[in-house]
Amino acid sequence: MGNLRRKHDPAFKARVALKAAKQTKTIPALASEFEVHPTQIKNWKDKLEKEATFLFQQPDKKGDEKKDRLISDLYNKVGKLSVQNDWLKKRWGLETSNLTMGIDR
Repeated sequence: MGNLRRKHDPAFKARVALKAAKQTKTIPALASEFEVHPTQIKNWKDKLEKEATFLFQQPDKKGDEKKDRLISDLYNKVGKLSVQNDWLKKRWGLETSNLTMGIDR
């Protein structure tokens, strides 16, 4: 029977990586404690150290506000154009059944 590949949940990976980052035990000691290959622990530790800065970054609130404002403006324009379109159809006596893909018959 070959080696079975185990999948670890993110909480387990984080716990092991944090212990490795604290350096209270050696990586081989942690590997035997958690029954994980030392290279895997080193990879998790490196990933933790590399991506830890993203935890403390502030989200781009200005970009979100601009995006929300743009979406709101576009919805307003679509609504206004839809009302104008409906008014023009009524004014000219057109029905949507008479129109096929924007071409009246």
